[in-house]
Amino acid sequence: MDRLGSFSSDPSDKPPCRGCSSYLMEPYIKCAECGPPPFFLCLQCFTRGFEYKKHQSDHTYEIMTSDFPVLDPSWTAQEEMALLEAVMDCGFGNWQDVANQMCTKTKEECEKHYMKHFINNPLFASTLLNLKQAEEAKTADTAIPFLSAEDPPRPTFDSLLSRDMAGYMPARADFIEEFDNYAEWDLRDIDFVEDDSDILHALKMAVVDIYHSRLKERQRRKKIIRDHGLINLRKFQLMERRYPKEVQDLYETMRRFARIVGPVEHDKFIESHALEFELRREIKRLQEYRTAGITNFCSARTYDHLKKTREEERLKRTMLSEVLQYIQDSSACQQWLRRQADIDSGLSPSISMASNSGRRSAPPLNLTGLPGTEKLNEKEKELCQMVRLVPGAYLEYKSALLNECNKQGGLRLAQARALIKIDVNKTRKIYDFLIREGHITKA
Repeated sequence: MDRLGSFSSDPSDKPPCRGCSSYLMEPYIKCAECGPPPFFLCLQCFTRGFEYKKHQSDHTYEIMTSDFPVLDPSWTAQEEMALLEAVMDCGFGNWQDVANQMCTKTKEECEKHYMKHFINNPLFASTLLNLKQAEEAKTADTAIPFLSAEDPPRPTFDSLLSRDMAGYMPARADFIEEFDNYAEWDLRDIDFVEDDSDILHALKMAVVDIYHSRLKERQRRKKIIRDHGLINLRKFQLMERRYPKEVQDLYETMRRFARIVGPVEHDKFIESHALEFELRREIKRLQEYRTAGITNFCSARTYDHLKKTREEERLKRTMLSEVLQYIQDSSACQQWLRRQADIDSGLSPSISMASNSGRRSAPPLNLTGLPGTEKLNEKEKELCQMVRLVPGAYLEYKSALLNECNKQGGLRLAQARALIKIDVNKTRKIYDFLIREGHITKA
């Protein structure tokens, strides 16, 4: 029976005949009962009844040939393989060279057959598409997308942020000044020579050992900085300020032990303490409800509303005492009333309080030449001039407030003051400005 065997057009690619060791030319015979390796014979040896070791002349056999049509009745399988090999050797489109290499077909026949059966054949196109879809489905669950690591900030040299980062250079992943920066000076004059005495050699080796210990300490400190993410100090401080004041105090106290327990264990400890603080505060609130005779959460909400109202009334009484302090000075009293009206309407107070000492307010800040001025719009420039805040600091405070507002879904003035450790009046002006411009929302 005929089988599709080796289709190579080069006779040297076919196995040799086991009888005469000549290259096999199609058709040839393959013994179905011998092998592996397969036992091949040419037609001449087969007709002579060649036998060798286990191979007998009465064994069943297969006729191996490629002289049959596959895609086109006028093209044999051997010619199909010859066409593919010619296109691979000569390149797609060089049909004259392809025809010259095949010798049995013309240029037009080669081009027409190849375009019809290998380019525009819908069977092959759908098969390739199915293979591609199968490959994508196979790797869909196992592929891991590449996510670039967070790049540390790259401040300008000798800026405030550069000093906060201890002179860290992100491009080199190193510091301008190392820990124990002059440790190498102890080695600069040491030279090992053959005529050194044993004591002198031992002293030099001791100096080298001391230097190695200093290098180990450098690496240890760098590892702590890297593991705990201390390169970006501002980001670290913002993460620390998300905790309540009591937890922040513990964070500051336990920071010195972070090098011992490791970053993960240290964060777990702080988070567990923050959770404990929240639970204690919730228990205290529930105990307050129980003391007030409240037994359900509906009554608790009413109690909280009334408590807030009483607190507001107490603040109003405090405001009245402030008015009485300025009652003798009509100008100061008028300014105070205007400021309170602006605050009640949600606007930033436009008139500053005049003090009894008669001190004059500082002139607006000149922003000419200051870094970051070009990044501000006109309203932001006016704000920085009035509160006397450099543009770079304002942009950092704005970014911190926007990030916190996005995470919390809103921001209160008390939270803004906890994030920005500057004068509370400046913080309120920045907070009111960002709310008025729609950058943040009240919680």
